[in-house]
Amino acid sequence: MIEPDTIKLLRECDAGIKMGTASIGDVLDYVYDETFRKYLADCKNEHEKLKEEIQFLLETYHDDGKEPNPMAKSMSWLKTNMKLTMNESDKTIAGLMTDGCNMGVKSLNQYLNQYEAADEKTKDIAKRLINLEEKLVVDIRRFL
Repeated sequence: MIEPDTIKLLRECDAGIKMGTASIGDVLDYVYDETFRKYLADCKNEHEKLKEEIQFLLETYHDDGKEPNPMAKSMSWLKTNMKLTMNESDKTIAGLMTDGCNMGVKSLNQYLNQYEAADEKTKDIAKRLINLEEKLVVDIRRFL
């Protein structure tokens, strides 16, 4: 029997990836530096690969996954657009992305602790997602 924690953790990872890829998509066209753009595009691609793994597992468990919280998604979009309107720069984007990644890392670690009975494969996916977010923060630090 599958632990409910496995499905719950998969859902949170699914929502997190959707939020992350949408956020990267919102800013990608505004990035000036090619290296910075590549970091973001590569991170988005890696998120999408993890999303495929998650979708496969969710389908196995006959679950549709989870959409990001509509209020959180709206607030993120609004904050991004307001900041970019005031200062369209790589520094601004790096700050927004760093904040978003840090929130994602915090949330995913909380979910890992909360859903400790999840299977190891699902925990591994969550940890790889955390590592992607942490790596992006380090990679884009020089643009802050």
